[in-house]
Amino acid sequence: MKDSKIFRNRIIALFDLLGAVLIYLFSIIFNLGLRQGTVNVVHYGGIAIATMLLLYGSFYVAGVYRILWPFAGTKDYVRITASAVVGSALAMLATIMFRYIFPDQFTSNIRNSLRIAFMTTAMASVYSIFIRMFIRVLCKLPAHTEPSGDTDEENLKKVLIVGAGAAATMLIKDLPVNANLNFKIVGLVDDNPAKRGNTLCGYPILGDRNDIPKLCKAHNIDQIFLALPSASATDKNEIIEICSKTKVKLKTVPAIDQMISSAGKKSMIRNVQIEDLLDRNPIVLDNKEISGYIEGKVVMVTGGGGSIGSELCRQIMKYNPKNLVVVDIYENNAYDLQMELNRHYPDNPPTVLIASIRDKERLEDIFKEYKPYIVFHAAAHKHVPLMEHSPCEAIKNNVFGTLNVTMCADKYKVKRFVMISTDKAVNPTNIMGATKRMCEMIVQSMQKISETEFVAVRFGNVLGSNGSVIPLFKKQIEEGGPVTVTHKDITRFFMTIPEAAQLVLQAASYAKGGEIFVLDMGKPVRIYDLAKNIIRLSGYTPGVDIKIEVTGLRPGEKLYEELLMNEEGLKKTRHEKIFIGSPSDITMEELKPSLDLLHEAAESNDADKIKDIVEKVVPTYIKNPEVVNKPREQEAALKA
Repeated sequence: MKDSKIFRNRIIALFDLLGAVLIYLFSIIFNLGLRQGTVNVVHYGGIAIATMLLLYGSFYVAGVYRILWPFAGTKDYVRITASAVVGSALAMLATIMFRYIFPDQFTSNIRNSLRIAFMTTAMASVYSIFIRMFIRVLCKLPAHTEPSGDTDEENLKKVLIVGAGAAATMLIKDLPVNANLNFKIVGLVDDNPAKRGNTLCGYPILGDRNDIPKLCKAHNIDQIFLALPSASATDKNEIIEICSKTKVKLKTVPAIDQMISSAGKKSMIRNVQIEDLLDRNPIVLDNKEISGYIEGKVVMVTGGGGSIGSELCRQIMKYNPKNLVVVDIYENNAYDLQMELNRHYPDNPPTVLIASIRDKERLEDIFKEYKPYIVFHAAAHKHVPLMEHSPCEAIKNNVFGTLNVTMCADKYKVKRFVMISTDKAVNPTNIMGATKRMCEMIVQSMQKISETEFVAVRFGNVLGSNGSVIPLFKKQIEEGGPVTVTHKDITRFFMTIPEAAQLVLQAASYAKGGEIFVLDMGKPVRIYDLAKNIIRLSGYTPGVDIKIEVTGLRPGEKLYEELLMNEEGLKKTRHEKIFIGSPSDITMEELKPSLDLLHEAAESNDADKIKDIVEKVVPTYIKNPEVVNKPREQEAALKA
């Protein structure tokens, strides 16, 4: 560190000084001639010293001597240019003043004095910038040289980069730093016609996306790197489809926020993930609002070991709660989360408790002891086909478990209660969705009789969660296929787990009580297309290497999901991805007979009886999914 500082301050300053002396002598001789210039060198010394002090003084004040020039960027060169202009202007002014204060010191006129001062400062400025650019090039030169003769050319992986912008520039700079990767960049492709035939960082731009198969074959490409972090999902899908025809391994440069989160890794490249193909903009949170209700507070998360629950816990810990109380019935997930959070937050470890939300007495003890300020209720049975075959368990856990937690929240004066809901609660065609709609009704009715602010947050599927299609597809691909899809036209809304958790925290900051917050899930994704993309990302060709098999809709399954009930309306919040459905008018008094019926049905273990009763107590429940699926199938057939 000390050596680098000496290099920056002393060596470069010495170069500036030597250059200034030579430039001054040249300016004198050039303007006055050799004979006259030699005579006046000493006489013009005062002006030279003044102009150089002003020029390099402006460099010093502007922090030019604190810049690491081997790693300088555009802003650094703008800084030195601006300070050179300011220094030159001051030097010219000083020359005029010097001439009139000491007129006897000069044998030539003022025009010569100004010419000498201008030439000296202009040339010194250009020289200073040149020296720094030379240092930068000199330091970077080894990184861009071809492999030495000791390197086995046959073992180098030939790389084609897709995209010739800022991300590609960063990638080209990063690859030589990671010499162990043993890559050799062949060239780039970009769809911008103006870039074709040019070079980026010394590497040729060989064509556009349509040229990828031809280039891979001609140059024996081993890997393709996508340097397109800001490209749309449509473009990425099309490019991946083109790349899949080459059988070449595919990697990507992630967006800047993902690079920051993966700091410490040896390289900025990674495998392409299905999340990269979702048309989602980065989430921007109001951290001040979220911190306001979490920092220094006791926060409870039920179902804290699950996919959403565990991510909520990770996000909550970033806001420094007084204590995070994690409640879950499944000890393995709870233990894994505990170990993870203990490592990252050794000074503020979470409290992890094994408990079932069905056990009201156990919940009473937990609420009484820990007195949570806010509760995130994520515990639920959520697998649609399983709950169709065991509807009694869905009712016992989802409906009455939620009722238990809400009662405890009310009794122990919890400030805010946030229930995690689902798009399957909207016009549900399955028991799981119907029970979650019942949970929303409980939450909204509790709002009318409690001081606690009860709200629900509704969103669709999360990528990579337990039981989601992504892990299933990946496992089927590992086994050689086929990949099974229930219907060719089935669509779902998707969101990443961190995105969902972040928006839940933001929505909770807007809570006043009784709202159902609806998250903007973007465009629905066709599961069949999702399956094809995962097969491509795994390095196979859909329908050739890995077959896709349509198995038929499962019990209770819709062709599509909705996020908002028609009668709820929609209101905006301060966040562009969060909306509010209008509160319902149902009261706990009106809801109690329905709860009694459901309790009786759940105890009977009679699936048909349970579904009949659910149909009575949840007005929007559609017991026969064909009522909504058939019109959609006919519509899809007409489009086809």
